[in-house]
Amino acid sequence: LSDVTDNDDFPITVLMVDDQEIIAKSVQRMLKDESDIKFRYCQNSAQAIQVAKKEKPSVILQDLVMPDIDGMTLIRYYRACKELEDVPIVVMSAKEEPDIKAKTFALGANDYMVKLPAKSELIARIRYHSKGYIALQQRNQAYSSLQVRNKFIREVFGRYVSEEVVDRIIESPHGLEPGGRTQRISIMMSDLRGFTDLSERLAPEDIIAILNNYFSAMTDTIVQFSGTIDEFAGDGILVFFGAPVWTEDHATKATACAIAMQKKMIEVNRWNNDRGFPELDMGIGINTGEVVVGNIGSEKRMKYGAVGQNINLAARIESYTTGGMVLISENTKNDIGDILNIKDVLEVMPKGIKTPINIYDVIGIDGNHKLELNQNEVQYTELENKIQVQFNIVKGKDIEDSFHTGVLTHLGNDNKQARIMSESELPMYTNIVIEIRHHDGSFMEEKLYAKIGKKTETGHLGLFFTSVSEASASKIGNLTGAFNQGPEY
Repeated sequence: LSDVTDNDDFPITVLMVDDQEIIAKSVQRMLKDESDIKFRYCQNSAQAIQVAKKEKPSVILQDLVMPDIDGMTLIRYYRACKELEDVPIVVMSAKEEPDIKAKTFALGANDYMVKLPAKSELIARIRYHSKGYIALQQRNQAYSSLQVRNKFIREVFGRYVSEEVVDRIIESPHGLEPGGRTQRISIMMSDLRGFTDLSERLAPEDIIAILNNYFSAMTDTIVQFSGTIDEFAGDGILVFFGAPVWTEDHATKATACAIAMQKKMIEVNRWNNDRGFPELDMGIGINTGEVVVGNIGSEKRMKYGAVGQNINLAARIESYTTGGMVLISENTKNDIGDILNIKDVLEVMPKGIKTPINIYDVIGIDGNHKLELNQNEVQYTELENKIQVQFNIVKGKDIEDSFHTGVLTHLGNDNKQARIMSESELPMYTNIVIEIRHHDGSFMEEKLYAKIGKKTETGHLGLFFTSVSEASASKIGNLTGAFNQGPEY
């Protein structure tokens, strides 16, 4: 009881409504030694309504016989008024009348006393009813505060993490404590091709506008497939499927989501074209396996995330992609089953892996999702003026010192692929940086970035351009008449 009465926000307040002032004074004398009980008196019903709305009493002592509005009508009003509907009402009558008592209870009164009761009985009933009402008010206040808190969490954190993570923070009293568990999930990594070069050529506000539109479109698609966005890293996105909310078909959802994201890039690039921005290309890698998932960090700063070798492998798989491609691991393929449409199987040796692994170039998925990537066969045009090139291998962020030479012989009609002749034998998906040699032996200042593709029957190396600067595209266009679609391929 002390927890209730000590609460200054909800004091025990008695409102007595009786046309006989002598009765009110008698009740007030009974309460004079109760320092925690506030007493208010109203002699008529109209005044009682105003005081009750303003002061929110914790209990109303209501006489039944009133000169203006009878007590029964006043009880009806209290119960019809949103502000007073839960305030306890103790009816005080001159005599015990069972039928009248039953009627007051039916109208919503909480108690009935014959006046004047003994002091101990009066105080006990006032405290009893006030305690219940104040507890209700405290619960309502706590609920209101909780709603405000939850709204704040959703508005702030909901911009960066999935609804599932927000729900976990809100619903679990221990949701923000550090800790984790080992769980098999599917991990998706996506990245924009050539965005570093693009960011060096555009104004900062344009870069932010492009990224915001891109992330907005991708976020909507990821949420649609129950993905948990763990992180936006530059122009990359790290997504989990199967955590924190477990779904048995997490590998299927991850792959379907990746295809849907690639298809969504059509809308993203339409938005870019409408504003004069370059088009974007995205690569996506997916891996499935056990990781440790949970809240990572300290009490002051933490995030929901995952750690483990399988996260790194997803990133390695993504590094082999070119624009518009979805590559998945063998674990992911096996978890999904035979509903995949696979274009190619690649044997690669990712960093940190001791033996070669197979990764799969997915172009469609059946089952409940039935999604297909747009597959347009590339037509190559042989260049009349062959272009001498020199290129270096790129590993991570480092460019190797030793260089290779070759001749650019063909360009694809998608302006994203090409072919070169070179004596160098390079593995597929090797990243290279290319310099164009002029007829006088000098090199074009601007560079092109690409990945090595398959070797053709004629001995040409395939190229997938990941970044072509605007100046390079213009100059190559002057030399060949082929690069005429804009600054980004």
